[in-house]
Amino acid sequence: MDTRTISRPSICEELSSFHMTSNGQSQKGGKKWEKGVSSAYSELRGFVGFSYLPNQVHGNALKKGFEFTIMVVGESGLGKSTLLNTLFMADIYPPERKPRSKPLHIEENVVHLVENGVKLALTVVDTPGFGDAIDNNNSWKPIVQYIDQQYLKYFEAETKINRSVNIPDQRVHCCLYFVPPNGDGLKALDIQVLQKLHDRVNIIPIIAKADTLLPEECQRMKETILNQIEENGIQIYDFPETESGRPGEQMLFKDRLPFAVVGSSDFCEINGKNVRCRKYPWGVVEVENPEHNDFTYLKNSLIKSYMLDLVDVTNYVHYENFRCRQMLSACDHHNASELTMDPFTQIEEERRQHQRHLEKMESDINQVFEQKIKEKMEKLAKLEEELARRTMDNNQQLEQKRAMIQEKMKTLADDKFRFKEEHPSFTHSASADSLKE
Repeated sequence: MDTRTISRPSICEELSSFHMTSNGQSQKGGKKWEKGVSSAYSELRGFVGFSYLPNQVHGNALKKGFEFTIMVVGESGLGKSTLLNTLFMADIYPPERKPRSKPLHIEENVVHLVENGVKLALTVVDTPGFGDAIDNNNSWKPIVQYIDQQYLKYFEAETKINRSVNIPDQRVHCCLYFVPPNGDGLKALDIQVLQKLHDRVNIIPIIAKADTLLPEECQRMKETILNQIEENGIQIYDFPETESGRPGEQMLFKDRLPFAVVGSSDFCEINGKNVRCRKYPWGVVEVENPEHNDFTYLKNSLIKSYMLDLVDVTNYVHYENFRCRQMLSACDHHNASELTMDPFTQIEEERRQHQRHLEKMESDINQVFEQKIKEKMEKLAKLEEELARRTMDNNQQLEQKRAMIQEKMKTLADDKFRFKEEHPSFTHSASADSLKE
């Protein structure tokens, strides 16, 4: 009997050989997957009803609503809250919101909006404290961790056995990155953060408070930022062509990047119309005037033209990349565990680890014991030195007292001798009296 073993590629090999092309087609081994289905359309003999599919999609969309998560990243004081309130014409952030002095952390704010019967669950993710620390080298970590956590939540919900039909989508669909209007372009911190984020989320760069720049300064800053983005290999959101958009709208948005915007919650009357504006002694800046800033282009591109595309790119590109990384890491872990399945090898390895652990504990105990002995010996040496010093001091004091006593005894003997010589009669009478007694 001819017995043959048919080897099937593992899931790891399948994933590692799979990638998405720029037009969304899957490739494996450099060859496109082709379906043997004719692209010719057949004539119908009557009304079927699938032409109502767009109506069903429209009805389901109105009933379910839409979810969109937007993240704002930038230093404090750049008007992020004001711009979001202006973008969605709602009080997403209260006007009396006070600036925080806490370290960098993540804040979520969910707002449910309705426009012409269309429901939108808008989640705004703020990063207060970004760039405010003395050392900002790790400012990107909490942001990246949050984005990956949202992907992981969706991945876990998607891979459950009993999963829900409608999985809540809390993934970050867009990141508005605010650049301060310093005229110098991106700082080292901005480049570092953008390099960490660009393969995880759709990035739209924004020059904040553009009314503080002259038109020439603003244009130079835009060119500088675009050059820095290209030089550092940073990928920002690429506006695609849309069938519903106006001709040239895509290039119009691209030419305005990065958007130089102005936000305001104040209104003023201009030519009989109430418009959002900022008043200055030298004039008025109209927020929605394309000649004054790029706010209108940002609003139209982000909300009106490309909101669904941002969701799709997040789902089909960034999330798929994350999902592929997760599955590959799981495969690598599985393969690594298979290499140590031999029980004797595992027992021997555990024995060696236990022996190393005991040797380390013994070494630590010996070090502690030697340290304590050293401390005791040093203490005894100090006590001996102190005792020797005190003995020497006592001997010196005794010698001084002995010398003083000898000196006094000598003085007494001399005084006695002189007294005898000076009073011989007193000495003779004293001797006679002593004899009579």
